[in-house]
Amino acid sequence: MSDLVKNIIRFAAFILIQVYVLNRIPPVHRFIVPYLYFLYILWLPFKTTPINLMLIAFVFGISLDSFTNTPGLHAAACVLIAFIRPYLITIILPQERKELYYTNPSVKSLGGVAPYALYISVLTFIHHLYLTFLEWLSTGNWWYFLGKVLATTGVSLMLILIAEILVYRKDQMRTNA
Repeated sequence: MSDLVKNIIRFAAFILIQVYVLNRIPPVHRFIVPYLYFLYILWLPFKTTPINLMLIAFVFGISLDSFTNTPGLHAAACVLIAFIRPYLITIILPQERKELYYTNPSVKSLGGVAPYALYISVLTFIHHLYLTFLEWLSTGNWWYFLGKVLATTGVSLMLILIAEILVYRKDQMRTNA
């Protein structure tokens, strides 16, 4: 199966899981809202150019926004992590791993569990911080903002761990073709 077909299927699957499963879970104490959809952006291939990455993130986020009636909220958070992702990968990816040219971010391609966990954790935290900040602008309660960012990030990291265990992603080496 080609990368394009895989990414189209992932696009639809992440939107459907977020809208019809995770958004149906009632929030616990108004803080915890399980988000997993942004993992789609984190799993996109390394070779995706930054401009294409941000365009894909915008379309992905606005698609979710159309289902949830949150105009631009998820799109803004997705575009932000799409903007930061290439810089973070450059910082995390060891120089000697750049010669291996893996196609997608994974534990193996980023050089182990610790760099991959850092990659996932930083982008998850930034996504939730920005998303919650945009929501917080309408309420203005500082403790609500802080609690929601931390609680939602923790739950999302747990969901990402479960997704990584359940979804087998074959690490492929990039070819010149």
